[in-house]
Amino acid sequence: MNALSRNTLSSRLALVGAAGAFLLALSACGQSVTAPPPAGEGSGAASSGTAGAIGGSATASGPVSITNCGTELTFAEAPQRAVGLSPAQTELLLRLGVGETLVGQAQTGLQALPADVASQAEQVKVLSKGEPPAREELLSVNPDLVLSPTSYEFTAEQGYASVEQLKTAGAQAYIATGGCADRRASAVVTDLVTDIENLGSLFRKPEQAAQLSKQVKDRLAAVSQANASATAPTVAQLFVDGKSLSAIGAGIEADIIKQAGGKNVFSPDDKLFESFFAAAVSPEQVASLNPDAIVFATTSDTQTASIEAYLRETFPQVTAVKKNRLVAVPSANLLPGTLGNVDAVELISQKIHDR
Repeated sequence: MNALSRNTLSSRLALVGAAGAFLLALSACGQSVTAPPPAGEGSGAASSGTAGAIGGSATASGPVSITNCGTELTFAEAPQRAVGLSPAQTELLLRLGVGETLVGQAQTGLQALPADVASQAEQVKVLSKGEPPAREELLSVNPDLVLSPTSYEFTAEQGYASVEQLKTAGAQAYIATGGCADRRASAVVTDLVTDIENLGSLFRKPEQAAQLSKQVKDRLAAVSQANASATAPTVAQLFVDGKSLSAIGAGIEADIIKQAGGKNVFSPDDKLFESFFAAAVSPEQVASLNPDAIVFATTSDTQTASIEAYLRETFPQVTAVKKNRLVAVPSANLLPGTLGNVDAVELISQKIHDR
C-alpha cells in the first residue's frame, strides 16, 4: 500500500464509496490495514493530534489566536473571505451567523445543506461537488480562511492546495479537530464543540458559538439520559463494500456508538486495531461476536438496500439480523466537525434501543 492510499483511507473512510478509496486501499493491502505515515505537505497543519484550544479573547477587535492540529493560527481581525470545503463546515458558518463571509463552498454533492439554512448559501460560488476543489479553483476566490473536515482536502499530490500553498496565498487552513491526522483514531463527538468555540472566537461571535455549543451538549445529554437505565446493546460497526468487510474499532465513529448507548464489539485495545482504527475482518469473525446491532455508513437508498441484503444473506443467525437492527447512517454524518455527528448519535440510539 503506498503512502497516498493510506492517507486517502485514513481521511476518507467515512465517505463510503467516495472515489472507491477504501476499496482501492484494501485491494492493494490484502487483509491488513496499516496506519498512515506522518503527515507531510499534503496534510499541512494536521501534523499533531492536539485538540484546537481557545487561545485568545473573543473581542470585537484585536488579534485572536487558537491552536489547531498543533499549529497556532492568529487572525488580526475576523476572517472576511471564508471557504467551506464540505457542507458541514459551510453549515457551521451559517449557524454562527457569518454566512456573508463565504466566498466559496465545496464538495456540495456529499450532502444537502439543511433546509433552514440552505437558502443562505444559494449565491455562494460552488467550487466542487464530488471531490475537494483543484488548487487553482480554490485560490481563485482569494480566501483568507479555508475550513475542512480532514487533512485530505489539503493533499497537494491530489492537485489540491496544500496548507503551505494557502499560506503563500495569504490564507490559513482550519481542520476539524477530530480530523487532525494524529487524532483521527482518538477523535470524539465533543471535538465538535471545540470547533464551534474556535470558530466563534475567530469570527468574534462568542455568543452565537455558546448557543450552538449548548445545543450540541443538550442533545447529547438527552440521549445519555434516555439510555441511563438501559443495558447497552452490543454493536458491530462495519464498512461494507460489495462482499468485503472492515470493522471500525476507534475514532469518532466508535465514539458515536458509545454516545448512542451501545457497546462496540470491536475495541481500540484489540490487537486488530493496534496500528489503525479500522481493519479488514471476515464474516466468520463478525458472526462469532453475534452483535445485537450492526451499524454501517451509506451514501444512498440504493446502497443501503444493497448492504442490507448482503448482511441478511451473510448473517442470518446473528441477533442484529434476527432483530432487524441494521442501522444505516449517512456517511457525511460520520465526518469530523459536523453537526451530523449528533444526528448520528440520536439515530443510532433510537435504532439499537428499539425506540
